[in-house]
Amino acid sequence: MYTPVAADVAKLRNITGAGMMDCKKALVEAEGDFDKAIENLRKKGQKVAANRADRESTEGAVIAKVNEDNTLGAIIALNCETDFVAKNESFVELAHELAEQAMMYATKEEFLNSDFHGITVAEKMIEQTGVIGEKIEIGSFERIEGPYLGAYIHAGNKIASIASLSANVDGAAEAAKSVAMQVAAMNPIALDESMVSQETIDKEWEIERELLTKEGKPANIIDNILKGKMQKFYKDNTLVHQAFIKDGGISVADYVKSVNSDLKVVGYVRVSLA
Repeated sequence: MYTPVAADVAKLRNITGAGMMDCKKALVEAEGDFDKAIENLRKKGQKVAANRADRESTEGAVIAKVNEDNTLGAIIALNCETDFVAKNESFVELAHELAEQAMMYATKEEFLNSDFHGITVAEKMIEQTGVIGEKIEIGSFERIEGPYLGAYIHAGNKIASIASLSANVDGAAEAAKSVAMQVAAMNPIALDESMVSQETIDKEWEIERELLTKEGKPANIIDNILKGKMQKFYKDNTLVHQAFIKDGGISVADYVKSVNSDLKVVGYVRVSLA
C-alpha cells in the first residue's frame, strides 16, 4: 500500500487548498499519482456541492477592481454560507484574484467558463465547496467601462462600487474614489432623473398622490405639489443630485465640478451582500 511522505501531502495541499488529511487520503487512493489525487479531491468537491446545493450562500466577500489605466472595472461577490469563512484571509485573497480576472469578460457566463489555473471558474467554485465544506459560488457580477474609473470597497468587504467620470483630469483619482464611496454609502437608484425607470416614477407619483388626497389637499393643486415632491425624490435618490457625503452643502455633481469645471459623473455600478 502506498504511503505518502509529508512533502507530497504538503505539495498537494498547496496545489488544491484541501485539508491535510483529505490530501493524504487522496494520494493513497491515487497511489501517489498527483493528477489523479487532484481529480479525486475535485470529485469530492462535486459531491459536497451537490449535498449543499439547497443551502443559502448569503455571506461572502464583495471585491471591486479597475485596470491600470482606470478605463475598465469589475465587481464580483464570492459568496459563502458563514461570516467565519467570509473573513478568512485565503477566501478574501481568492475573491481578489477572481475579481481581477472578471475584468476580462463581458458577461458572468463567460467569466464562469474562463480558465482559472487549469480549471474553469465554475469548477473552482465546486472545488472550494469541497475544500471549505460550505456552498461557494459567484453571486453578483458587474462590469463597467468608462473614461476614468475609481473603485471603493467598504470595510468588511460587504459592499463595493465603481464610479465613472467623464475624463482623466488632475484630481480625477480622488474624485472617482469619493464618488464611488458615495455610491456605496447612499445606494442611488439611478445616475440622474433621466435614468429613473418610468415604473419607479409612476409608483412614486401614485403613492404621493394618495397621501396628498388623504391629507385633504385640493385636487386642483395636487399636481403642482407632486412636481415638487418628485424633485425632492430625485435629489434624495439619484447620484448626481444627492448631497455629497463629505460636504452636505453641495451635490455630487457640484463636488465633481469643483475638481474640474467640465468634469461629470457618467456611470456607476454597485454590489452589496445585503
